[in-house]
Amino acid sequence: MAGTNPILKLTLSAVHAGGVPLIGPVSLSVAQGETVALTGPSGVGKSTLLRVILGLHAGFDGTLDAPPNMAAVFQEPVLMPWRSALENLTLATRITPEAARDWLNAVGLGGMEEHFPKQMSLGQQRRLSLARGFATSPDLLLMDEPFVSLDRDLADEMMSLFETLRRDHATTTILVTHDPAEAARLATRTLLLKGRPATLSDAP
Repeated sequence: MAGTNPILKLTLSAVHAGGVPLIGPVSLSVAQGETVALTGPSGVGKSTLLRVILGLHAGFDGTLDAPPNMAAVFQEPVLMPWRSALENLTLATRITPEAARDWLNAVGLGGMEEHFPKQMSLGQQRRLSLARGFATSPDLLLMDEPFVSLDRDLADEMMSLFETLRRDHATTTILVTHDPAEAARLATRTLLLKGRPATLSDAP
């Protein structure tokens, strides 16, 4: 169950992209233990809002109080193609090889330690990316449509895996998704970003 202490506080008056105001006044508070789904039409600014939280987008006016230990899982796995699955975990997270093997087992990739990303299916790459996101025990995990472009059965497997990892590690999460069913299944609270410049409200 979500706690009452906010782990993230964000108050924005504007976010600019290419000199154009993309997001208008926004206030967001996320409590420890929550999974907040961020929904809205394509191009409205959902990914940009995640980048603001991660400190990757400086073009905003407002205040951000975010935890120091954050991790992100993106639409693309963003793996190091010249490194093995094991090294993709140890080098990116600085965990031990033993811990990396435990994480590979946890996401169903046991025995694939020496496989390179190009030798893995997209679903396996997504599993590796998910393991990397959880492996640092982040205070806040940001996920940008991590199950997009997967077929229904594989997406269902990945969502079940996420539910298991979240349950076992009590990770606070912000999940960007365009799928209302995905938001309803995974989130404890769903928010809607809409308009131009976009504002944030509770989803219907």
